[in-house]
Amino acid sequence: MNIVCLLGSPSEPSRSAGLLDHARSLLEPHATRIDTVRVRDLPAEALLQARFDDPAIVEVRERIQRARLVLVATPIYKAAYSGLLKSLLDLLPQDGLAGRTVLPLATGGSPAHLLALEYALKPVLAALGARDIVDGVYATDRQIERLPDGRHRLDEATAARLERVVGELLERLAPQRASTRLPGALRWAL
Repeated sequence: MNIVCLLGSPSEPSRSAGLLDHARSLLEPHATRIDTVRVRDLPAEALLQARFDDPAIVEVRERIQRARLVLVATPIYKAAYSGLLKSLLDLLPQDGLAGRTVLPLATGGSPAHLLALEYALKPVLAALGARDIVDGVYATDRQIERLPDGRHRLDEATAARLERVVGELLERLAPQRASTRLPGALRWAL
């Protein structure tokens, strides 16, 4: 299964990156390929001037088209996902997430922004054609500890919640993977 991770955090280091890294580590044994796109590393002019034809933007769209699963991680600012993530999502075609399963991940300063996943991010993902949007995971700054070596550690409850969501996600995808398998002789012939 090809997976693309979109990180919409403008900060380095980032708790959103820590949450995404943990999700990614849970999915790695089940993936054939995982690509991470750090939106802050894309050309600023392409994002700000909506250059749909910029090679870096075209490459991101192609990565998404090859993916079966897209993880979208963002900090929540003022009850909405990051403007940096919004600038990339605006450059995707209207059906840019069609046929993809999407797992939204978000971090914020307090539990007060939890509903931003449901009322801000998920509607935009649906507008881009995603019909299989998994229950997201939201974590506050207190639930993600920044370690001295730059990595992050999730608190026990957040780690358990993320593991449950990823487990449910893999169960959802399992029947789809099985139904697309070819009979043994054909599989080896290809």
